Amino acid sequence: MAFDEKLAERMRKQLAERGGVVEKHMFGGVAFMLNGNMCCGVHQAALMVRLAPEAADAALRKPHTRLFDLTGRPMKGWILVDAEGIKTAAGLKKWMDQGVAFAVSLPAK
Repeated sequence: MAFDEKLAERMRKQLAERGGVVEKHMFGGVAFMLNGNMCCGVHQAALMVRLAPEAADAALRKPHTRLFDLTGRPMKGWILVDAEGIKTAAGLKKWMDQGVAFAVSLPAK
């Protein structure tokens, strides 16, 4: 299945003002890298967010979230937020801000 290009465009608009953002195709979708570290992306119709592993547990208790798992071995700190959780611009921004905050906390690559 192809990724949700409309979601990717919404994300591009959210990230447009930020420097150091690079878009890469990966995981069958698109990922947004900040200073070389992935912060968020699109996988099928879901928002992919990279969080600190300890923050991911709390995030997974929120509605419309699930582990990002392509291989049967979930990646620590990576979650998916289904379309219902990002319908509004504010909902999308809330999740993307968390991914951006984690990415900027890492050393640039």
